[in-house]
Amino acid sequence: MHPPSRQDYVAITLGQRGGTYNNGKQWRRQSCWRKWKQLSRLQRSLILFTLVLLLICGLASYPTLTDHLRAGEEETMHPLVARVLPEPAKPGQLPLLPRPEQPSKRKLSNKRGPPLLQNLQPKNGNASNTVEDKAGGGKEGDEKGVISWRGAVIETEQGTEGAKDVGAKDDAAGNQEAKTVKESEADWLAAVKDSFRHAWQGYKDFAWGHDELRPISKSYSEWFGLGLTLIDALDTMWIMGLKTEFEEAKAWVATELSFNKNVDVNLFESTIRILGGLLSTYHLTGDALFLEKAKDIGSRLMPAFKTPSKIPYSDVNIGKGTAHPPRWTSDSTVAEVTSIQLEFRELSRLTQDPQYEAAVAEVMNKVHKLDGKLDGLVPMFINTNSGQFTHQGTFTLGARADSYYEYLLKQWLQGGKKETQFLEDYLQAIEGVKKNLVQRTSPNGLTFVGELSHGQFSPKMDHLVCFLPGTLALGTHNGLPQDHMDLAKQMMETCYQMYKQMETGLSPEIVHFNMHQGSVRDIEVKLADRHNLLRPETVESLFYLYRFTKDHKYRQWGWEILQNFNKYTKVSSGGYTSVNNVRDPDYPSPRDKMESFFLGETLKYLYLLFSDDFKLINLDEYVFNTEAHPLPIWPSSAA
Repeated sequence: MHPPSRQDYVAITLGQRGGTYNNGKQWRRQSCWRKWKQLSRLQRSLILFTLVLLLICGLASYPTLTDHLRAGEEETMHPLVARVLPEPAKPGQLPLLPRPEQPSKRKLSNKRGPPLLQNLQPKNGNASNTVEDKAGGGKEGDEKGVISWRGAVIETEQGTEGAKDVGAKDDAAGNQEAKTVKESEADWLAAVKDSFRHAWQGYKDFAWGHDELRPISKSYSEWFGLGLTLIDALDTMWIMGLKTEFEEAKAWVATELSFNKNVDVNLFESTIRILGGLLSTYHLTGDALFLEKAKDIGSRLMPAFKTPSKIPYSDVNIGKGTAHPPRWTSDSTVAEVTSIQLEFRELSRLTQDPQYEAAVAEVMNKVHKLDGKLDGLVPMFINTNSGQFTHQGTFTLGARADSYYEYLLKQWLQGGKKETQFLEDYLQAIEGVKKNLVQRTSPNGLTFVGELSHGQFSPKMDHLVCFLPGTLALGTHNGLPQDHMDLAKQMMETCYQMYKQMETGLSPEIVHFNMHQGSVRDIEVKLADRHNLLRPETVESLFYLYRFTKDHKYRQWGWEILQNFNKYTKVSSGGYTSVNNVRDPDYPSPRDKMESFFLGETLKYLYLLFSDDFKLINLDEYVFNTEAHPLPIWPSSAA
């Protein structure tokens, strides 16, 4: 008898243990099923509930796990590579460019806004949480840990034409982070146009032909009843190449705009917005319609100059041909009477009628000779009867005085640099600013321009003062001292910090700077000053600084500001709204008003800032009035 083989032995052993491997699995399934059937209904329900709960928790933790993996990849990235590569964009979202000084940071937050505002609301995170790239170092925000909102992005639905085009061209791997700086800035330019279209659509839908849009209530408000927003935006549309919108507005001007109305208008505001807007549009388009309208409004404003002193009244009834000061005073503000010269001078040049230029020249000559100045700085008020400064001893570059200094330089430029009185007054005033008003903050040494009242310095600065860096840079470009540009750059940083250090990334109307050693933060904002009116002064200066320095950071700063306008002031039904509280990102409290200068100035300067076409409003051929309406620099023979 042969002994059993190894194969036979193995087969017998497996059979003794219950047959084949498959039979063993079947036996175990039957055993588990018997045990399951022996459980009570309550026990089985609890087990099923526990399994479902574990499954849900597992699914919910998947994004967090992915973020941790991505964070790990970023932490191991070489710092130089991190600076070159932009942060990957989310679907429908424009890519962000990291600032050259430090790697970009990833921020997650949960911010809610008023129901009608289109605030960007990430789905995960906490208002005070910041997920940072360790290479970036430090936590941004104030001492309470509130993030500064640098690098916020516009909402997905606002994806611009440029962004959509780029998205269509991405390769299968989705390497959008490899986009060049030039391509990204083309997206920024398209984003400004998209913002303008959104603002214009709100005006067209709810306020067409009226002065100002109230975007939240979907209505309008009247100031003069002259289509203020429409006229202010005419040259912006032309510059942006928005032909359809421009033609619609032009048709309204041709058929509906009439100045034969029994209405009081403010001389200064009507001059810079309406007269300036019509003259600018005429020069850009060559269409005589706008010049005829400019002549009409210009002639109707002239009664304002019929005063004992030739210092104009603040208010004019353009239908009756009468003028008067405000009911509560016989004073006019110095800024208002000295910031209408560019427009009236240009009207005289075009019409060959000297009365307009003569009237505003008389004002400048009187102010030039007046006592009461401090090193070229002027008080805020001037009396229309006596022609003398009033409320003397208070000096500011903010409200009621700001554009006096701007128009000194710009009249000199407009006239071909031949009227030296304007240059002399301007240079003296800038020296007065440096001597009396310039100070530095603590702890970070920000340079700012404060105010002086009867010898007492106040570290108060209006957002309006942020026109100054651009004006200083413009002067330096035209041969004025280099230290003006140095001051411009320092002031530009301060104006940017007025945005960056606020929780919404939007500047308040007024700030107070800390000067005492040991201060924790440079900027303080009083409760009554926390509103933002969509003002243009900071982006105006960014435009000038970029044009003259080519420093990319100025574009980056402008991009951040635009994104925060979109995040906190954009209204879903159309338009943008000013807000009451830039320190509260949860609820910035909309004011339900879109100022005409948001379309006339703010978005225009942002568009020009992002444009690589420096011949688009060449600053050697045009000078902007204080409402961002470009007027030509006169030929040498006409100066």
